[in-house]
Amino acid sequence: MFENLTNKFEEIFSSLKKAPSLNEKQVEEGLRSIRQALLEADVALPVAKTLIENIKPKAIGQEIIRSTTPGQMIVKIVYDELVQLLGDKKSEINLNAVPPVSIMLVGLQGSGKTTTAAKLAQYLEKNNKKKPLLVSLDVYRPAAQEQLKILGEQNSIQTLPIVKEQLPNDIARRALGAASLSGSDIIIFDTAGRTQIDLSMMSEIKELKSTLKPAEIMLVADSLTGQVAVNIATEFKKAVDLTGIILTRADGDGRGGAAVSMKFTTGVPIKFLGVGEKIENFEVFHPDRIANRILGMGDIVSLVEKASQNLDQENIKVTEENLKKGQFSMQDYLSQLRQMKKMGGMEGVLSMLPGVSKIKKQMDNANIDENIIKINEAVILSMTKEERLNPKIINASRKKRISSGSGTDSATVNKLLKQFKMMTNMMKKMSKGDPKDGIPPEIFNQLK
Repeated sequence: MFENLTNKFEEIFSSLKKAPSLNEKQVEEGLRSIRQALLEADVALPVAKTLIENIKPKAIGQEIIRSTTPGQMIVKIVYDELVQLLGDKKSEINLNAVPPVSIMLVGLQGSGKTTTAAKLAQYLEKNNKKKPLLVSLDVYRPAAQEQLKILGEQNSIQTLPIVKEQLPNDIARRALGAASLSGSDIIIFDTAGRTQIDLSMMSEIKELKSTLKPAEIMLVADSLTGQVAVNIATEFKKAVDLTGIILTRADGDGRGGAAVSMKFTTGVPIKFLGVGEKIENFEVFHPDRIANRILGMGDIVSLVEKASQNLDQENIKVTEENLKKGQFSMQDYLSQLRQMKKMGGMEGVLSMLPGVSKIKKQMDNANIDENIIKINEAVILSMTKEERLNPKIINASRKKRISSGSGTDSATVNKLLKQFKMMTNMMKKMSKGDPKDGIPPEIFNQLK
């Protein structure tokens, strides 16, 4: 999400960290570069200005100039100020009300409200053990109600039955009664959007707010629109008392200016990020973790959480048992590739690792394609069960058949077999805790 900003910050801090000591002029130059990087990332001018004003007195203080690691001290100061700017700490969703708790999603048309409604419902079901009911109040956009119904059916989430030609306020009242009867403890209302903010839209939202008395009114904003999203948030904040913001398409926003500016400009906390098209591509907004990502320090905590949520524990267990026996098969390799896909592929994993820009540069230089996971999966699926268990039997004629079946060529099959052989050798050494590799058995067991 913050690729451009992260790359700039890494360059700035790299030069500052190399300096054995810093004078006031060097600090001033560094701050000027930081300000420029923020503006290029589409961060609002008042936000960039305030951030630099907060950093400057601390960065040119005597404790920095005399510090043995002045560059690192400046990184720490910038990090602390970024966290404050982004919201200091994560803002929990408010469910503290008598069930059924109403949550209203508002925003412009095309911001991703309907998909976000389903994502939020699944998140609350999975993480808060709630029973959500999805309700579409959009009677204006063609098939809007049907879209939410389909999303509910696809993901086993209850939706309110559609009654044709019913007005939004009447649908809202019917939903409150239906939730009480069905035992739903959360109702997520997907309100209508417009192509622009208008009087009738705000009037309708105010009326619905009066009827529903929602615990949360969350704006769904498209992060790709940058400062436009910030302006929209400001307008909604004036009209209704917003309690939170959900930024969609955050995975496609290389600049990240909207996220950095939103909380400061509106005073409304960002609570969630939509980071992909799939229903599970939805995550809590942690200001401290986001600050780490922006500064190129990675987000290992989120990576571990993502792994624990997405990885198939049964498959991991089977693979571990095979490793202990020194029997790492192509089927195990396929399982690992699929686990990687669940976590967002190489791009998804790399985005949370420290020094991500350097890693990506190395991948680019080595011509490593993000699609390699899909290609390798296709090649393995074109193998017979016997070939997956024992790749050594794959001769020239078999390679020809496999490459034809996977839509690749023999060179691609050879490359995969070579990778697999290297991985198998490494796994065997690790499973034995070969002292020559510097991984004693007790350490390897702890890593597992």
